[in-house]
Amino acid sequence: NVSRRKSRIIAFQALYSWDVSRVPTEELLTFSWMQKDSDFTQNEKEEQTFASFIISGTIDHLEEIDELISSHLSSSWSIERINKVSLAILRTSVYEIKFQTGSNPKIVIDEAVNIAKEYGSDDSYKFINAILDKIGKDEG
Repeated sequence: NVSRRKSRIIAFQALYSWDVSRVPTEELLTFSWMQKDSDFTQNEKEEQTFASFIISGTIDHLEEIDELISSHLSSSWSIERINKVSLAILRTSVYEIKFQTGSNPKIVIDEAVNIAKEYGSDDSYKFINAILDKIGKDEG
């Protein structure tokens, strides 16, 4: 679903921005940071609604999400070493897998990998896939 994909991109971008600058959640959820020249279409409103659920849910459950990510890292890695873009993708995806009822982990993982290919560093999608695959199997 194209609008779900856009929602996930918006959510990861918002989480990245939040992580880097600690913009208040309320400000993120106004979407004023998005570049728009006109009023939002109905489709864009739906995308923002879904993105809002992911953004606020991820921030609300951040400690648990980070613990889950950390528990699936190799012993030589810490969550602080993860690139901020990859971390934002991981966090939003883990939120969906663990807390979003009715979400299909395989679809969430596929979307995360595709988003990482588009926005992440060269091989970040492999790292994201490996972590999410482990978490998806544990949560599934």
